[in-house]
Amino acid sequence: MPALICGTDEAGRGPLAGPVCAAAVILDPHRPIAGLADSKKLSEKRREALARLIRERAIAWAIGWASVDEIDHLNILRASLLAMKRAIEALGIQPDEVLVDGVHCPDIPHSVRAIIGGDATVAEISAASILAKTERDAQMLTIHDTYPGYGFDRHKGYPTRSHLEAIARLGVLPIHRKSFGPVRRLLLAPCSP
Repeated sequence: MPALICGTDEAGRGPLAGPVCAAAVILDPHRPIAGLADSKKLSEKRREALARLIRERAIAWAIGWASVDEIDHLNILRASLLAMKRAIEALGIQPDEVLVDGVHCPDIPHSVRAIIGGDATVAEISAASILAKTERDAQMLTIHDTYPGYGFDRHKGYPTRSHLEAIARLGVLPIHRKSFGPVRRLLLAPCSP
């Protein structure tokens, strides 16, 4: 039987708000998926179509999260690795090897290898990148429904000008990452009389 290769990647390291999401995917070599690529290079429509195919055709896939509190407590890198570990643990199948995008590996009881640029070159990591991005975007749309004045449906929590202006105008939310500089500076800024 061929080795079960798991790819893992995260989405949401850079935003000022919301959790970080990771996905773990074991692709089926007998059911290939054309067009897998780094999720950031794909249109939203293409990502959604590929995410459906990944869920249908993969041998196994799972999602893991790290909360805003965990990000603020651990730091974003360690929270991202925790989300990856949770996704891998949730697979229900033990992979023979785990391939991770980047330079850092989660603390897991599997053979694990970091691959710089893996989300663009390794199909399993590309698939994980796509699932993580689509899951996190869906979560940010739900957050937008709760806090519609912040524009989470557009910027997904990233530090855009409109997001920073909304925080300055409307205040810091529980889903904002207090350890991130732009949010921390707004919290420490003196109030206008």
